[in-house]
Amino acid sequence: MSTQAPVSKTTVSRRHVVVIGAGPAGLSAAHELVRAGHRVTVLERDPEYVGGIARTVRYKQWRFDLGGHRFFSKNPAIVAWWRERLGAEFIAVRRMSRILYRGRFFDYPLRAGNALRGLGLLESAGCVASYLWAKLTPVRPERSFADWVRNRFGARLYRIFFKSYTEKVWGIPCEKISADWAAQRIKNLSLVVAVLSAFGWKRGGEVKTLIDTFEYPRLGPGMMWERVRDEVVAGGGEVRLGAEVETLAVSDGRVRAVTFRTADGGVHEIACDEVIASSPLSDTVRALGDAMPESARRAAERLHYRDFALVALVVRGERLFADNWLYVHDPNVRVGRIQNFNNWSAALNEAPGTTCLGFEYFCAKGDALWSMDDDALIRLAATEMERLGLAQTDSLIDGAVVRVEKTYPVYDEHYRTAVDEIRSALVRIPNLQPVGRNGMHKYNNQDHSMLTGMMAARRLDGGRHDPWRVNSDAEYLEEAVAESAEEARVRSRTERAESL
Repeated sequence: MSTQAPVSKTTVSRRHVVVIGAGPAGLSAAHELVRAGHRVTVLERDPEYVGGIARTVRYKQWRFDLGGHRFFSKNPAIVAWWRERLGAEFIAVRRMSRILYRGRFFDYPLRAGNALRGLGLLESAGCVASYLWAKLTPVRPERSFADWVRNRFGARLYRIFFKSYTEKVWGIPCEKISADWAAQRIKNLSLVVAVLSAFGWKRGGEVKTLIDTFEYPRLGPGMMWERVRDEVVAGGGEVRLGAEVETLAVSDGRVRAVTFRTADGGVHEIACDEVIASSPLSDTVRALGDAMPESARRAAERLHYRDFALVALVVRGERLFADNWLYVHDPNVRVGRIQNFNNWSAALNEAPGTTCLGFEYFCAKGDALWSMDDDALIRLAATEMERLGLAQTDSLIDGAVVRVEKTYPVYDEHYRTAVDEIRSALVRIPNLQPVGRNGMHKYNNQDHSMLTGMMAARRLDGGRHDPWRVNSDAEYLEEAVAESAEEARVRSRTERAESL
């Protein structure tokens, strides 16, 4: 499928840039490029949707996300960019999520009474004792996620609130997950900090809370990326869906052409001056073939990804529970997280008297979960829905399944050395820039991914910002910090320097 519009009279065609992937990073780059007057072709593997994992799927009378995507950023330029695209289409959503552990719901962040009732006095005392023991006997050196969490919060809280869910998501033992990913992702605010705070523990006098509300497009995050696609096309760009990139032809140290396959089996080649790739980093290396040294090709084979199956269940009844989403810390079920799309936006559901739930299953292509047929996956999700006490199986009306390959890069103990090896080789191909979470195999949130794409686009016209230096610290997406006036001034100066 190809979408194209005439080039605006004010547009001056310059370099031809091929953008691989129509997720937040790719489309943000394409948008910048057409504004700058470049000729742009976006190649997206999916035959129907743009937005990557920030798409919104349409199924009969329901819309649902591949996991919810909040629109919240401390970068004012990104917030203004979002509002310029959708404006009044944004709604304010009250944030509520809980953790399901041992059949009990825990508030997130936890409140003292809720935590004490849920864990009980003995378990609570044990958690505090475990924390104190960890402070006295830390694991050195810290090599893994498990080491990092135990050192800061104790082995008991690690087992309760981290181990089961984290291993469901990543599919590997916590001992195999990189400690630097834990430091980056958890940082100062986490469930365990909330637990300890509920029992009177505070660090450095800081009081931090989760944001109470966030903005959300009325018809889901895909609404944003469909709008951006339309603006790219209106500016003279082309967005080709169902186009899977196979090779990047390199000569004299530069990418000269991109070969891609379409859904009908056709193979096409287009010449290019520049390439911005948000496709998985390992796929980019494979597409380059012999243009990459053997060491980089071996490094790409060491990069791993987690695949994903979203089971949307439509059930009778409304207001099943008040949460936007639930984290399931129960090793007896296979679901990792459950979305209640009615609580994101009522406009997603056009069938009164029903609720659309999203059961998220983290898996690997070819494993038992991935290979289940749709009906079996829907039955599994319905059974677990009843087991968790959310709704009865006989309330099920309909269901749908969406599978996504390479949804999340895995941050295992080897990923950083592999990425560094690949980056060193890519420097030799100056007209190829990787962007986005998958493209850089780096933890990026939606706004961070957008920034990498925008910066890559601007580098073609003399911009000096390095996309690899975009802040990947996710802490600010979760917390509001009580800060002094001086801290606010320092933060403001920093944000102005990092803003667009």
